Amino acid sequence: MKITSCMLCRLCEMRRPRRYCPAVHADICSICCGNEREVSLNCPLECEYLQEARKHERPRELRSEDLPNQDIHVTEKFLREHEELLMFMAHSLLDAALQTPGAVDSDTRDALESLIRTYRTLQSGLVYETRPTNMVAAVLHERMQAAVQEFRRQFTENTGLSTLRDAEILGVLAFLQRMEIKQANGRPRGRAFLDHLRGYFAGEPAPEIRPLIQQ
Repeated sequence: MKITSCMLCRLCEMRRPRRYCPAVHADICSICCGNEREVSLNCPLECEYLQEARKHERPRELRSEDLPNQDIHVTEKFLREHEELLMFMAHSLLDAALQTPGAVDSDTRDALESLIRTYRTLQSGLVYETRPTNMVAAVLHERMQAAVQEFRRQFTENTGLSTLRDAEILGVLAFLQRMEIKQANGRPRGRAFLDHLRGYFAGEPAPEIRPLIQQ
């Protein structure tokens, strides 16, 4: 029997389809699913095949030399003392990415790096904001800056104190940057880091808050 085009994988048009792909709204073969997942396909985070693949992805083993901004020391004590700020910033980053069309892990990486550069400058006493050339990352940058201002407002209202040090924000940004490097799967359209945050805030068991690498 001759195989018609409607019976072939929508992507390769060679093999029989084995699963429905919500990214292309058609049936595709398992090989194309594995090869093109988060490479050429914008896979919805809810896709059952993407979530199954996540179970087999292993976070990177990080060494100190793998990390940018190594001079920013993020200790376990720092994270315990600033857990509320960390949770607020992580949740804000996730919300910003999910609300920005096309945002992927590499965009969050660019946004975090530009924010770190901005807060380094503020620590030196200068007011100069570094913005990403990546337009999606620039949107994330702006939304994170708005989130910081909101946290400052809430911090003042709840504590009566008027200061949240830029160094504290810088430390949290550096931690999130290291988490992204550890969780990202390296695929061009990968959102493994964002999926990790989404799982955390969806009520799954919380990982221990600790440095990814001891300083």
